[in-house]
Amino acid sequence: MSPVMRLDRRGFLKSAAGGLLLGFQLSRGSKPLAAAVSDNKLNAWVHVGTDDYVTLFIHKAEMGQGTVTSLSMLLAEELECDWSKIRTEFPGIDRAFGGNQGVVGSQSIRSSWQPLRQAGATAREMLIQAAAQKWSVDKSQCRAENNAVINTASNARFSYGDLAEDAAKVAPPTGVALKDPSQFRIIGKPRKRLDTPAKTTGRATFGIDVRLPNMLFAAAARCPVFGGKVGSFDAAKAKAMPGVKHVVQISSGVAVIADNTWNAIQARNALAIQWDEGAHANLSSAGIRKEWVELADQPGAVARQAGDAAVALAGAVKKIDAVYEAPYMAHAPMEPLNCTADVRADSCEVWASTQGQSAALQEAVRVTGLRPDQVKIHTEFMGGGFGRRARADYIGEAVEASKAVGAPVQLTWAREDDMQQDWYRPASYTRFAGSLDADGWPVALTGRVICPPFGGLRNGVSSTAVEGIVDTPYAIPHVTVDYHAADPGIPVSYWRSVGYSQNTFFAESFMDELAAAGGKDPFEFRRKLLEKSPRPLAVLALAADKAGWGKPLPAGHGRGIALVNNIGSFTAEVAEVSVIKGKLKVHRVVCAVDCGHVVNPSGVEQQIQSGIVYGLSAAMKGEITIDHGRVQQSNFHQYDVLRIDEMPVVEVYLVPSQAAPGGIGEASVPPIAAAVGNAIFAATGKRVRKLPMRLEELA
Repeated sequence: MSPVMRLDRRGFLKSAAGGLLLGFQLSRGSKPLAAAVSDNKLNAWVHVGTDDYVTLFIHKAEMGQGTVTSLSMLLAEELECDWSKIRTEFPGIDRAFGGNQGVVGSQSIRSSWQPLRQAGATAREMLIQAAAQKWSVDKSQCRAENNAVINTASNARFSYGDLAEDAAKVAPPTGVALKDPSQFRIIGKPRKRLDTPAKTTGRATFGIDVRLPNMLFAAAARCPVFGGKVGSFDAAKAKAMPGVKHVVQISSGVAVIADNTWNAIQARNALAIQWDEGAHANLSSAGIRKEWVELADQPGAVARQAGDAAVALAGAVKKIDAVYEAPYMAHAPMEPLNCTADVRADSCEVWASTQGQSAALQEAVRVTGLRPDQVKIHTEFMGGGFGRRARADYIGEAVEASKAVGAPVQLTWAREDDMQQDWYRPASYTRFAGSLDADGWPVALTGRVICPPFGGLRNGVSSTAVEGIVDTPYAIPHVTVDYHAADPGIPVSYWRSVGYSQNTFFAESFMDELAAAGGKDPFEFRRKLLEKSPRPLAVLALAADKAGWGKPLPAGHGRGIALVNNIGSFTAEVAEVSVIKGKLKVHRVVCAVDCGHVVNPSGVEQQIQSGIVYGLSAAMKGEITIDHGRVQQSNFHQYDVLRIDEMPVVEVYLVPSQAAPGGIGEASVPPIAAAVGNAIFAATGKRVRKLPMRLEELA
């Protein structure tokens, strides 16, 4: 696999002239189109070369989620190609695509399931038609198999390479039937990742690996207080340091540009800057929480109302209340943010590890004033993203620096920059109330969510801030959820699994509280409330069964269960923990998932494990705190993550499903905190209501 190809659309079309080039749109219901003659929006191409290799050029990005492999499997399945002859490349951004090119919301498979298969099937039929014409036989006498078309009457064979040029002259058919899943030979079978060899040998190019002739390196100083700006600065000491070429003011602060990154960072640290700290200089975590506690006494904008929860609570046989809290969280990808930009008078090129190619293009256009067709975005591999690389602030900084000095510039964030200048997962404060009938079953549920808005507001409600609470899967007659858009001025954005990451902990922990108050087993309690919801019920039952729910455990041990329906998938987790002599240990996590039709089971298992370790690190250790408008954590010594000796055994079980694929990259993050918290309660009788988990704070 060649990791980087520098081609614009015109250059690619020229390079593909020796074979079959099929363009198609990646959107629901899209139809394959002849790329060389179509003026329609195209963002992906299938190229069958005369060398017998099949190349998939696609607008998605790879940040460890296995996209290049799973998308290739969709294509290869319908194209009937030899898996060893598949190649995958990232083209530049397709300017005709609009503002949607990127990888967010675990959408890669979901948005490509139909279009990629349709593209593969259409290319297959064009190859078969070309072979039929060569043999002067009816198309029905030919079949495609393993990168070749076979004449079923004579057993004669043409390779795809033999047919590529003739197939390129065939008009693309419409309405080509896709395979029945029972015929799949690639989809649903475990496949090793296509990007692994390039990554293990060092051939893969990540953003931080990009090198251009005459390239300079930059680091930027930004105001440590959110919303602050440069008042004045003295660059004399920085300019005198080794390797420094330029010191320039940019929108976010001051950039030092040098002959290597280390020299740039050292000189950046030597800048004498007077900051105008602005309105948030006295902001603190304690002050934010105090305001939210007071706000929780006031009604908010209604996010969901079913039945009359207020009346049901007033007449309840038994009523319980609880408050749950989660902190701000950093994304903390292993590869620090970076971008390389080369701005010239009439053009701009950007090389970046980015989840949002369209956002990067728009930012470069904004900074340079160039037309979109004068800007090229090169997508590189990412060393993690988790939502952070969907934003384009770091893109704009590099473009500004390059524009200022008239040379290619790679701007890199230090770990401290990344930790203290993030767009964070928002903190949240949620107050629940619930009521039970005389038999211990829930009658009413209310939730009041106080959380900074992200993803926009509609009727005063941020849908992402309340997801996981408003869409509870349980059959509760009366539900009211309201919301306060409390925004203290800390930048927030999407974090792996978005609002579900904190709200599933809140909601599934409170479901356990309701079960305990009603004298019910937590699994049986949920099972009863899911009787009319077969898919979540199936994953819940499978996880409980595989975990040995109800079987005896040693003293000090406990099991906890939690469920979520997010990104089109249903996920249940059972955690087994011990709390002995004040120390918490997570021993085992059993995860069952129904993500619809599975493309690559190996990839699903890897993403489930990845999500669990990410979510467990956040639940047990992660926290961003604010004092005097500043983030107090600067690196992993203060923002710890799970170590290898702390990692539990993870077992993954897939529910067979013929439903359309759901997402998987974020599916397992939300339930883990609740499953562990509920297991702690089973082991100790004490409830976790605040993250990160601190045993001394248990309720």
